[in-house]
Amino acid sequence: MRAAVLHEIGQDKLEVLDDVETVGFGPGKVKLRIRATGLCHSDISAMNGVLPQPAPFVPGHEGAGEVIDIGDGVTGLSQGDRVLVCWLPACGACASCKRGQSHLCLTSLMNSGVPNFKRPGGEVFGFAGTGTFAEEVVVGAGCAVPIPDDVPFEIAALIGCGVTTGLGAAINTAQVEAGSSVAVIGCGGVGISAIQGARVQGAAQIVAVDPVASRREAALRFGATEAVSPDELGDAKQRITAGEGFDYVFEVVGKAATARTAYETTRRGGTLCIVGAGAMDDLFQVNMFELFFDEKRILPSMYGGGDVLRSYERAIALWRAGRIDLEGLITHRVRLDSINDALDQMRTGEALRTCIEI
Repeated sequence: MRAAVLHEIGQDKLEVLDDVETVGFGPGKVKLRIRATGLCHSDISAMNGVLPQPAPFVPGHEGAGEVIDIGDGVTGLSQGDRVLVCWLPACGACASCKRGQSHLCLTSLMNSGVPNFKRPGGEVFGFAGTGTFAEEVVVGAGCAVPIPDDVPFEIAALIGCGVTTGLGAAINTAQVEAGSSVAVIGCGGVGISAIQGARVQGAAQIVAVDPVASRREAALRFGATEAVSPDELGDAKQRITAGEGFDYVFEVVGKAATARTAYETTRRGGTLCIVGAGAMDDLFQVNMFELFFDEKRILPSMYGGGDVLRSYERAIALWRAGRIDLEGLITHRVRLDSINDALDQMRTGEALRTCIEI
């Protein structure tokens, strides 16, 4: 079968090969035919080494498709079922799951070091234990979440990561209050989803911050009340909040420098929500006096916080009701053979989300 493979960490191009095979099928596992997958910035971060991932590997974790085979002991799934890929399923038995923080379950991520594929040259891993830049993938049954027939594969794929992460940051983690002021720094697919989440929650002012003009224009279509470049953020803070700072600031870039800007843009007693996934050696610093005196809440948000299955259901309900726009997030479509075009579109900021049709 065909799959896009990164041979070594640090390479910026993927090679689409036709000699890749899935491995690991057996009890508790399902084999999926991937129909659509989104390109998330985390895939690029894994390629360049910001996020730890053994190589060679098949990127992709934001996918949807059909069940083509079921291992022993799997219940609730049948061949032909339409599913989205959950890259962080809850095991239901670990300490995090038992205390109601299933989004922090690490059981599935422990499988990231187990190969999902093989080639004549040796083992190949799947990013985050999945690897959806492939025609087929074998995953644990909990990674395959059934979707209703009216949800297209490309929409389901986005719900599998970017949409859930952004919406959940605003709704689950920060719990944006109606009438509040919000700034979102970084307006790719996840940032736009955070903007939509803040709008759903009833925020009065939503300022989108991004260096790319096309993304600022897109943010206005998705609910931002204004959009500014990073250089204009200070002026927006002064105009909108009289210099006090925003009630909620979302950092969706994953860098210490923008997190520090976000902290300084948050009002005293306000909430800074860290959504971007950054590098282990990129240190965010606050001094002990400001940490105490300003009483700003610093809330990291992994996968949108909360129960991901409930978050999927909520995203579908909001989409059906016309409260959020998911089709509009897909600005580009490519076939798997053109995967490197999608990478370029992500790196330049040209795309909000590129759908790769497998």
